[in-house]
Amino acid sequence: MSYTLSGQASYQEDIRKSRFLALAAPIMTVDEALRFFAEHAVPDATHNCWAFKLGQVYRFNDDGEPGGTAGRPILQAIEGQGCDRVAVLVIRWFGGVKLGTGGLVRAYSGVAAHCLRLAEKIELVDEVRVRCGCVFSDMARVQSRMQGCDARIVHEQFDETGVQWDLILPRAQLEVWEETFRNLTRGQGIWALPDAPD
Repeated sequence: MSYTLSGQASYQEDIRKSRFLALAAPIMTVDEALRFFAEHAVPDATHNCWAFKLGQVYRFNDDGEPGGTAGRPILQAIEGQGCDRVAVLVIRWFGGVKLGTGGLVRAYSGVAAHCLRLAEKIELVDEVRVRCGCVFSDMARVQSRMQGCDARIVHEQFDETGVQWDLILPRAQLEVWEETFRNLTRGQGIWALPDAPD
């Protein structure tokens, strides 16, 4: 089970005279993550280190800290909290005491993890996109059943014979919905998974 955030979160901690500020936000695209970092980075801070995870895509940045001591620990905190579609920026103001590589790893991962623990989370539901269509005489019956299965219409197109929909629905309901749809259209409806994996 994985989670994203319902909104932005922050956490601040002083560690051996350095101040660390963690900011976390939900994201839907890589551009959104990079924009979040650009908008919230503090130019006069010593370091603006970050990481994000978006499904199988992830990136991290040490921003001048020794390699592997900041960005990767932030990413590990995201994964350790079971988060996805999340970006975390940790800003550090150096206070004059060196933390060493182990101290940096603990500081960055700890501050990021604490920020995510405090954040309000939303469970991510695995969804699938489906293309289906039917003749006009079946349309009202099919639409009334859609509401009961959490299906969302993302595209609707009419032609001379009927309607075609692109739907997003929970993957867990896919088989039940397909069977229901075939029964409602007496096997005459169109049913396809445009994003079926190879």
